[in-house]
Amino acid sequence: MLITIPNVLTKAEVAHCRGLLDAADWLDGKTTAGAQSAQVKNNQQLEPTGDVAQKIGQFILQKLGQTPLFVSAALPNKILPPMFNRYASGETFGLHVDNAIRVNPLTQERLRTDLSMTLFFSEPDEYDGGELYIEDYYGTKEVKLPAGDMVLYPSTSLHEVRPVTRGARVSSFFWLQSMVRSDEHRRVLFDLDQTIQSLAERHGADDPEVVKLTGIYHNMIRIWVDT
Repeated sequence: MLITIPNVLTKAEVAHCRGLLDAADWLDGKTTAGAQSAQVKNNQQLEPTGDVAQKIGQFILQKLGQTPLFVSAALPNKILPPMFNRYASGETFGLHVDNAIRVNPLTQERLRTDLSMTLFFSEPDEYDGGELYIEDYYGTKEVKLPAGDMVLYPSTSLHEVRPVTRGARVSSFFWLQSMVRSDEHRRVLFDLDQTIQSLAERHGADDPEVVKLTGIYHNMIRIWVDT
C-alpha cells in the first residue's frame, strides 16, 4: 500500500527545519549505502548521529505520533531515527530496494524494514527532476510532494530518485517495523479503520454498528499483530 500523508509539518515548521538543514555539513551519501545501493547512489546526507539530524528527527517522530492517518496506515512498532538527504544538480539514486534489516545508529538495535518513508522539505517548484519513482502492484508511481507532506510505501518496492537538473531536493527518509508484518493485512486494517472513522462522523461513535465494526477491527489486529 502506497499512501501520501499531507501536512505532517506546517509550512512554518518546514521553514525552521530547512534553516537548520541548509546550514548543516553534508556528507557523501554512499557512506550509508549497502553494497548494491552504493553502485547507484549519488547524493548527500547528514551524519545520522549528528545534533541537527537528531534534533529534527525527534521532532518528526513527535509529529507523526500526532498524525492519525500515519498511525492508521503504518501501525508502527519500531521506527528508525529519521535520516536526511539532499540532491543537487546531477545527483540521483538509481533503481534499488531497501535493505531488509537496518541497525539503529543510536542504539544498535536491529529492525525489520516493513515500510519506507520520505518526508519532503523542498517545494516542487524549488527543483526540477528529483521525482521519486516507486514500483508497486499497479505499476510505477511518480511522487513529488509539497514540503511538509510524506509518502509511505512498502520497503519491498523497487524505487529510485530521478536526477535533479535544477535546484536542490531536500528530504528526510526513514523506515519502520510495523506491528502487522503483512502489507495485505495492513491494507485491510487501514480500509476498515478509515470506514469506521467515516461512519462514526456520520452516525456517532456510539452507534451500534460502529461499535461492532470497531470490535472486529481490534480482533483482527489481535490475530495479525506481530510483536
